[in-house]
Amino acid sequence: MKVVHRQIEADGSGSVKMIPEEPDDLWIAYNLVSKGDYVLAVTVRKVLREAASGARDSERMKLKLQVKVEAVEYDKEGSVLRIRGKNTLQNEHVKVGSYHTLEIELHRYFVLKKSLWDSLSLDVLQQACDPAASADLAVVLMQEGLAQIFLVGKSVTTTRSRIEASIPRKHGPAIAGYETVSCWISSYVQSTFLRHVDFKVVRCAVIASPGFTKDQFHRYLLLEAERRSLRPIIENKSRLLLVHTTSGYRHSLREVLDAPNVMNLIKDTKAAKEVRALKDFFNMLTNDPSRACYGPKHVEVAHERMAVQTLLITDELFRNADVASRKKYVNLVDSVKKSGGNAYIFSSMHVSGEQLAQLTGIAAILRFPLPDLEDMEM
Repeated sequence: MKVVHRQIEADGSGSVKMIPEEPDDLWIAYNLVSKGDYVLAVTVRKVLREAASGARDSERMKLKLQVKVEAVEYDKEGSVLRIRGKNTLQNEHVKVGSYHTLEIELHRYFVLKKSLWDSLSLDVLQQACDPAASADLAVVLMQEGLAQIFLVGKSVTTTRSRIEASIPRKHGPAIAGYETVSCWISSYVQSTFLRHVDFKVVRCAVIASPGFTKDQFHRYLLLEAERRSLRPIIENKSRLLLVHTTSGYRHSLREVLDAPNVMNLIKDTKAAKEVRALKDFFNMLTNDPSRACYGPKHVEVAHERMAVQTLLITDELFRNADVASRKKYVNLVDSVKKSGGNAYIFSSMHVSGEQLAQLTGIAAILRFPLPDLEDMEM
């Protein structure tokens, strides 16, 4: 995400002008925009024109509109963010107060105005500006014909590159074509890897795949590094880890984070702590259920009694259409931290976040048993 201009006042209100540069930036914007915010962007709309002859014809025009947000929809497949609300900017073609849907697309700026940029919004914005500067882990996920490079940071996981190619079958005369395409993919992934992975920042880089794809690329990477004297790879080859996964798709990141050799290197990072916290919660729920609870009401009561040691919450709850509800969860996170507890915000784009969402999206590990919580209605 490129931040063009940022003006946030002492009371927390203000606006940020930004440009989404990667598909994941639209997901980040989706997390930032809430009901009641104002979004200004350029939109294309058909307007009627009357010719000298009296005939009327439609023409597509670019208009600058600002809407007060009522609904936000993220279209992952189409890489577009749709924001619906009432127009608040005077315009000869769109009346003030009329409904309009802004479509935020890649490489097109928009301005987000909030009455309060809370601590969570500011943290997400900071991570979005420079995900590489705060990345703990670089991951190359591969399978035949597909390679993706991810940077796993403190708050977000960003896709830095996706390479796809059609691999011919390996039997008979097609083997030459297979080797050509495989070599092209390896070469392209290597150049992309060097561009996006900074070993001064990341703890380690993981090459993961089903089968032997990871081993083949690892050999290629080291041989090319020696041949071309690529110092970043030569000097950090001990920090290149190989992990087996069931696929080369994004959901296999969970398998990477679960791998013992990866956990040993990133054990004190946010991503690893989230995975461990979720495991600890499920273990507590099984072995000592009076020291684990989930659901908004149960967690709130536990916190009122100063019992919450570890809070687990999904980012979905902060996109609540009710501004008061969002503020309640922000205050809960801040309050748990102030009382000496830990708070982990799980991304609903991650497998761990999906697991937590199945348990209402909020859970807690308690300092001491509260057996009476089980008798309370959710």
